[in-house]
Amino acid sequence: MNRELKKIICLTPVYNDWESFSILVSTIEKMYCTPQKKFAIQMVTINDGSSEDSEYKKNTNDILVEIIHLKANVGHQRAIAVGLQYINDTKSDFDYVVVLDSDGEDKPEDLVYLVSKCETENDTKIIFAERKKRQESVFFKMGYFIYKYIFYVLTGQKINFGNFSCIPKKLLKRVVVQDNLWNHYSGSIIQSKTPFSKVLLNKGKRYAGHSKMNFTSLVLHGLSSISVYFDTLSVRILKLSLFGVLVCFLSVLSILYIKFFTEASIPGWASNLILIIFSIILQLFSVTLIVLLMQLSARKNIKSPSERIYKEFIDAIQMPTTE
Repeated sequence: MNRELKKIICLTPVYNDWESFSILVSTIEKMYCTPQKKFAIQMVTINDGSSEDSEYKKNTNDILVEIIHLKANVGHQRAIAVGLQYINDTKSDFDYVVVLDSDGEDKPEDLVYLVSKCETENDTKIIFAERKKRQESVFFKMGYFIYKYIFYVLTGQKINFGNFSCIPKKLLKRVVVQDNLWNHYSGSIIQSKTPFSKVLLNKGKRYAGHSKMNFTSLVLHGLSSISVYFDTLSVRILKLSLFGVLVCFLSVLSILYIKFFTEASIPGWASNLILIIFSIILQLFSVTLIVLLMQLSARKNIKSPSERIYKEFIDAIQMPTTE
């Protein structure tokens, strides 16, 4: 094999979408398994507890398809975490890991752009695909816009990319030890300050079937990404609570000043208003105290990074066979 070939492992989670996955493998084979090929590609597929028949039988000499069957459905983000830790623990002969969805929305033809960008950065950064044109419905686009805005308000960070990415081999070990990887892959990269960059790419259309991402999934996905920033979120809640307490105290002082130092008439319900304001102060103080205690508790429980926790999720490994 030509030594200049870049060896790529394509990591893709699959949940009841094996028709699209078959098309994905065939598409990659047609694009990259040619006499002039520049990439040597293998697939590591995470079967995320599919209820449909998950046996994939077609393997060729050009692309080896390895399927990791999980014991149960753990969700898209944790399936990616399992796959990354599995690759880090068991694979050594590769240059890049490309994380992509199996449904065609992450276009296989864009692999070359992600890898090329990695090479331009001397393999010092993870490269994400930033979407410049999306194919989803208006409802989904609106929900995604709201999610990005809330994410920015709560964390102070902008997130305008998903899972489609290319990880250089030397950065993989840095990724798999992140605890937040199990909540949200791309969010954990930002939060951990792992070097990354972006390349503008259009999103593709699904090969078959319908998207598994509904309103509930979108909300849970958003909450998972925000949970990665619990430290930052705690500080922001503290600031907002203190600001709220200050506003309440100023309101009470204003009422007392008007009552005792001016001739302006004060309604009879002023005392009730003061009691209400004090109850708000008490609630803000309680919320702040609870958040701070949770943060201190989280920092107290120090765990050593684990690169092999993925084994607890695996039911069986279907190794590639050639025809």
